[in-house]
This record gives sequence, structure tokens and C-alpha cells, in this order.
Amino acid sequence: MRILSIDYGQKRTGIAVTDEMQLIASGLTTIESGIAIDFLRNYFAKEKVERVLIGEPKQMNGQPSQSAPMIDAFIVKFKEAFPDMPLDQVDERFTSKMAFQTMIDSGLKKKQRQDKALIDEISATILLQDYLSRKNLR
Repeated sequence: MRILSIDYGQKRTGIAVTDEMQLIASGLTTIESGIAIDFLRNYFAKEKVERVLIGEPKQMNGQPSQSAPMIDAFIVKFKEAFPDMPLDQVDERFTSKMAFQTMIDSGLKKKQRQDKALIDEISATILLQDYLSRKNLR
């Protein structure tokens, strides 16, 4: 069964997923945030997902960031739509910066690095890979 991660944003939502054995995190897609629940409903109908992770936005001092209420509202909708799906919040403080650095390290051109949808998808992937790394250390 897979683990899916969500980097939920005001306009776009990056989604990443593991392989069946939960060894590798890969970017799945970036979608409009308004269709996230419908997208997930379709995905869950096709693929076995055992757990969902969602980025928990925090400021550097650990306090919730200004986007926290928006994420909280999405979590309420998610739990209504998928009451039996385990959902964990994961600290996402550095994922966007890491995603941008990953794009630079990968040799992507400046125009490609400005693709915010790609940044969201890579952020979701980093969030998921970090979770897998910590889980495998236990």
C-alpha cells in the first residue's frame, strides 16, 4: 500500500506518492487546490493508500504560519470525505527551499525553476521522502 503526501496551497496542491513497498517517493502531479478532494477520491478508488501526509505550515519559531487556517479548513473537508483514512501533519518548514535547491542541483533552467507547480510537486515529494527516511530509522 502507498503513502501519499499533499503540499496544499491556496491555488495549487502538489501531490507525491510512494511505490507499493514504501521505499521511494515520487512526484505525482500538481492540481488546482479547489479540486483536491475530487482528485483524491478518484485516486483512492484506483490505488491502495494506507496513509496521507499533509504539510503543516510553521514559522521558524514553531508557531503556525499565516496559511495554517487554510490548511486546517482543508483537513476538515478531507476528514469528512475520507473518515477512515489516517492523516498525519508533517512539518514543512524547509520543503519549498529544498525543492528550489533540488531544481538548481538538477540543472533546471531558470524558466523551469519558476514553475510554481513543479515546486509544489517537488515539495510534496521531499516531505514524503523525509517521512520515509524517519520511519525507516525507527
